[in-house]
Amino acid sequence: FAAVSSGGGAIGLLAGGMIVEWLNWRWVLFVNVPIGLLIALAAPRWIKESERHPGHFDIAGALTSTVGMVLLVYGFIRAAQDGWRDALTLASFAAAVVVLAVFILVERGSRQPITPLHMFADRNRAGTYGIMLSLAAAIFGMFFFLTLFVQDVLGFSPLQAGLAFLPVSAVIAVGAALASRFLPKFGPKPFMVVGAILATAGLAWLTLTDVHSTYAGSILGPICVFGLGMGMEFVSLTLMALSNVPVRETGAASGLLNATQQVGGSLGLSILVTMFGTASTNEAHKQIPRFLAQATPAERLRFKHTGQLPSPWSDHVLTAGISAAFIMAAIFTVVAALIALVVIQVRPSDLERLKGGPGPGPG
Repeated sequence: FAAVSSGGGAIGLLAGGMIVEWLNWRWVLFVNVPIGLLIALAAPRWIKESERHPGHFDIAGALTSTVGMVLLVYGFIRAAQDGWRDALTLASFAAAVVVLAVFILVERGSRQPITPLHMFADRNRAGTYGIMLSLAAAIFGMFFFLTLFVQDVLGFSPLQAGLAFLPVSAVIAVGAALASRFLPKFGPKPFMVVGAILATAGLAWLTLTDVHSTYAGSILGPICVFGLGMGMEFVSLTLMALSNVPVRETGAASGLLNATQQVGGSLGLSILVTMFGTASTNEAHKQIPRFLAQATPAERLRFKHTGQLPSPWSDHVLTAGISAAFIMAAIFTVVAALIALVVIQVRPSDLERLKGGPGPGPG
């Protein structure tokens, strides 16, 4: 599954780069239309229907969770622009806490909740969701800010940027293959820990990038190390999320894993944007006097009207913010490693299940 996903990612990187460079970025938003239509037509023929169970839509849960997360993400984004003491920032965080608390109450009383809270009662499964949340926060932010760096500092075109990230897809497939091969023998915990450590190492390496960095010397190595760790993680997390889950709840278990990925990505990116904004603003305060000290009258006039620093001063500002974002992303992966090390406890019965043995029954 992880290898196929990395293959899809590789196709997306190439296709996205070509669409943006040769057409327009807006066309990227239409890519899912033919894919969705193809799946809708093929699914009834190729996918076997599962057993049906009566149910209903948890509209209250969906609304409260969505509104709560939007308020939380907006609070972080607002903090990056207007500071942590801004009234609207504080109000957004307070409202998010209230709405998310209501969401938990709604889920506890729902007959068929969108987020079955009992799924978190299992130590390993709760830890798996926590690891995915932390890793997604790092992954989304890493790709976002690294794209800014290779295009705005290194001068890559959209297509070149897409090609630059292709090695990540390849090493994810390698990491997934390694985990799949040895996981039945060693269990998922070692791969969870090692995968998070490799991701941390890659991100820590990326914090060393500056305006003089090159792709081959400063980007290729770190993203390969990061991708290798992610390949190990994806296989282990998927397996642990579904381990010892009753058949009728496998959809909820896998859905929660995907949900934590999306929530983690949204929250993580908003937090990293806040770090980026703070660090880049501080660096701008250093670079502006340096620029003005040697600028010509025409350059000073242009800066007065636009407020934009020219290169290379703007590159220093951007790189300082990106490095701060990478530091925060590395902290997220450290959290993932700690959760894997402390929370995950793989029992002998779990290993028997992974090897194809009888293992425990659903429960």
